[in-house]
Amino acid sequence: MAVPKRRVSHSRSAMRRTHYKVALKRPVKDTDGSWKMPHMVNPNTGEYKN
Repeated sequence: MAVPKRRVSHSRSAMRRTHYKVALKRPVKDTDGSWKMPHMVNPNTGEYKN
């Protein structure tokens, strides 16, 4: 079983965690040509998924 020889410092573990980022949602073009956020109701037509 693998056991770490030394304790990992706070800065080292923080450096490893910098790669876990949340991607921002981007607006998509709807069927009527307007832009809306994905998985949301279209504010112009009030429709969800056509």
